[in-house]
Amino acid sequence: MTELIILLIVIATALAFDFTNGFHDTGNAMATSIATGALRPKVAVALSATLNLIGAFLSVEVATTVAKGIVNLDEFDLSDAWDSHRLLLVVFAGLIGAITWNLLTWLLGIPSSSSHALFGGLIGAAIASLGFGGVVWSGVVSKMILPALAAPVVAGLVAAIGTFAVYAITSSVDDRDKNRYFRWGQIGSASLVSLAHGTNDAQKTMGVIFLSLVATGHIGAEADIPFWIKASCALAIAIGTYMGGWRVIRTLGKGLVEIDSPQGMAAETSSAAIILTSSHFGMALSTTHVATGSIMGTGIGRRGASVRWSVAGRMAVAWVITLPCSALVGALCWWLAHGVGLVSTDMVGVLVAFTVLLGLSGYIFAESRKAPVNPDNVNQEWDAESDATVPAAESVGTPAPKIEESR
Repeated sequence: MTELIILLIVIATALAFDFTNGFHDTGNAMATSIATGALRPKVAVALSATLNLIGAFLSVEVATTVAKGIVNLDEFDLSDAWDSHRLLLVVFAGLIGAITWNLLTWLLGIPSSSSHALFGGLIGAAIASLGFGGVVWSGVVSKMILPALAAPVVAGLVAAIGTFAVYAITSSVDDRDKNRYFRWGQIGSASLVSLAHGTNDAQKTMGVIFLSLVATGHIGAEADIPFWIKASCALAIAIGTYMGGWRVIRTLGKGLVEIDSPQGMAAETSSAAIILTSSHFGMALSTTHVATGSIMGTGIGRRGASVRWSVAGRMAVAWVITLPCSALVGALCWWLAHGVGLVSTDMVGVLVAFTVLLGLSGYIFAESRKAPVNPDNVNQEWDAESDATVPAAESVGTPAPKIEESR
């Protein structure tokens, strides 16, 4: 009975991560469309949520990578109750590391990778439990590290070339007409990114819940992922997306590049193509890295545009430290849950770690309310001097600029 309750807590934590993944990554699909006025903020997140929900059912290749390509299941004797419990703790602690990093970077408005936060949390917890042999390093390098290095570069190059080509081809078209027509195109390209996001990111939580069920013997390691896991993960990421991660949307839409509709469509089309390709090959790619690389590429590809390298630099630092930081939190949470469990009971150890997560989440949410970013101020002009993620205090809560009818 105790193990079943722990399993339910782990599944609930996994769905909570999926929820944070949704609102943290909404900007990957919709930031440029919101910034250019192609879609109004609330319409954009509703559309993105719907397509994330649909996309989650289209592929399970990435879920398989997460379930079987990070934690070395061969190191666990799942017929042994102690080993099963240890694997369950690894999953639980890894999720806490991922959620903590997602919430912290959301508070700061930094578009970091939810995927790498999850991988880092699982890796750190696996090392704490089993040592370095607890991680499938070949899978981590080939399907996570290498794609993470290549994705933003490839996306940036594709978007830069696409942006240059778009402006060259439409050079004789009036800028006003050009923006109006490309806004319609952006609706389609942003929708495609949202669909692609569902095929990649929702799968990661499916893989984590699958690991939990393997740990407790409810399912075999070679079994297919049950439909109820797919449905619950799809719904969780869709709800999170609908909530809108406005702080991250603001950074991507206004902070990196002052973007026009042709650039937005080029960025979104590049992102969608790369994310869908990676999902097909089971690569657990960071959609954040892809989307950010694409947006930066449009700044390079358009004559007269510029990239705010100070903002890009802070994002790059966050990308570099995501894996080690979330791994550290994952390891600490494993030791906390395991250590308290040894002193008292397994249930108490899990509840203590879960309480710590709730406390951190509550604190971060309270901090975010001191200077909220919402649909009304997400498009306020970026303060280039301070590079502040949150709009100036006097602008918070003021209406967004009206969108012209021609848009």
